[in-house]
Amino acid sequence: MDRPKRMVLSVAEAAEVLGISRSLAYDLVARGELPARRFGGRIVVLLRPLQRLLDGEPVDDASGPPADLDGLSEAQGPSARAS
Repeated sequence: MDRPKRMVLSVAEAAEVLGISRSLAYDLVARGELPARRFGGRIVVLLRPLQRLLDGEPVDDASGPPADLDGLSEAQGPSARAS
């Protein structure tokens, strides 16, 4: 059985792919400019919407609301979440 391809990247992986800092990537997620979702305590960047965004195509809101980052310092990432 073939292993499914990844559909998400960590914020740090997305930052590396985009050639930006991890801090800027978290800031973009918080502003809703980088398509991401929170799953439990983990924030992931969605590959398909990211690819459409990079291709200059419209990114619809069908993928749901942006990741809720209340209490998250964009410079420190998920480990800085408020308890």
